Amino acid sequence: MKKEEHYWFSPALQKDMPIAVYGHYGQAVLMIPTAAADYLEYERFQLLDHIRPLVEAGRFKIFSVNSINTESWMHPSMEGAHKAIRHNQFNAYVTEEVVPFIRQHTSPETSIILTGASFGALHSMNLFLRRPDLFSGVIAMSGVYDLTEYSKGYYDEQVYFNSPIHFIPNLTDHSTLEKMRSGKLILATGQGNHEDPEANRRFSEVLWNKSIQHELALWGHDMHHDWPTWRQMLPYYLENRF
Repeated sequence: MKKEEHYWFSPALQKDMPIAVYGHYGQAVLMIPTAAADYLEYERFQLLDHIRPLVEAGRFKIFSVNSINTESWMHPSMEGAHKAIRHNQFNAYVTEEVVPFIRQHTSPETSIILTGASFGALHSMNLFLRRPDLFSGVIAMSGVYDLTEYSKGYYDEQVYFNSPIHFIPNLTDHSTLEKMRSGKLILATGQGNHEDPEANRRFSEVLWNKSIQHELALWGHDMHHDWPTWRQMLPYYLENRF
């Protein structure tokens, strides 16, 4: 499987940011890491090995970015307002820098699917819902779509607008909602250790209340919040839903 690594100084984040690219052509898949992980995490935990046949067949081209969670919601001493600012800078990095990079390495018409596990699922879903004009779908695995689960009691307008379970119920813009409804959304979670299927059910209700079509998939009680679960989920959904 072809692999490239690219780096540039991000104006949004004011730091060098790497990105790993796998494959030659196909639909673009933008992978957002879990928790405090890096852009090579999905390769390191063999998730790339499990989707290798789809990549080598030219169905998908993978783009994997770094997280900055340790500089925002997972920073032990940063003030909540500054965490929110950093989160929004990450959003800008993805939409203003990574998306054009993907277009340059595919085509202007290539659809972009977001995916991530755990905290990466929240980021992926949030990015899609904030910019459904840029992304065609999202595979969110083992996520919780309430940012207050991570903000340690801090809540302001920026937390609200990055917390899908909060901002979606109040969204009324018809054009934005129609773009969301045209995307392909998958909420997948196990029901084993450290999974939160109820959080997924609650968010599913929020989406249905806005007539946003999606697939809620509750995998078995033997599917835990860990890599073996995600190594089964992602290839299944890429192969069968996209």
